[in-house]
Amino acid sequence: MSGLFISFEGIDGVGKSTQIDLLEKHLSQLGRKTLRSFEPGGTELGQEIRNMLLHRKGQLGARAEALLFAADRAHHSDTKVKPALAEGIDVILDRYLDSSVAYQGVGRDLDAKQIRDLSLFAVQGLLPNLTILLDMDAAAALARRDKTGNEPDRLESEKVEFFEAVRQGYLKLAAAEPERFFVVDASQGIEQMAELIRARVDELLK
Repeated sequence: MSGLFISFEGIDGVGKSTQIDLLEKHLSQLGRKTLRSFEPGGTELGQEIRNMLLHRKGQLGARAEALLFAADRAHHSDTKVKPALAEGIDVILDRYLDSSVAYQGVGRDLDAKQIRDLSLFAVQGLLPNLTILLDMDAAAALARRDKTGNEPDRLESEKVEFFEAVRQGYLKLAAAEPERFFVVDASQGIEQMAELIRARVDELLK
């Protein structure tokens, strides 16, 4: 039996890590085995690509950026995600191909369809059973992120207009695939969000 594949999406500052922690704990309490990972950088090779994408000094063109994300995703999918799912392990990812469509396809003003096609090619068509989109106004999300005191990486340093465009790109994706996406208002309390997410995941497990 194949494991459940769940991805978390959203702009920076919406609380993905916290909700992933809580969902991972919930699934563990149900007796299910889980693999938690992230993109970019969920493998040893991926860490090298992540450093190039997020911490490399100097300019990086939008197409080069998109291709590096796709390369990371292809390797991550082949070596980590698919083997775990085949063993019946639930996989929870912090970002997947929808991030590329929203960030590079919309935020970088590339062709969203081309970026989606590129990502689907990289993963051989593998889509999550459920994509949880944590949605929040970009200005509010960035204000929350800034309170962490962490130094922003190359993408996190973009202006609020970039992140609002990315947010709208996500919402458009969710509207196009309502059967896969579950949109959660990230301005709610942590436990309120977690309850909604647990209920939606439990529906898939019935």
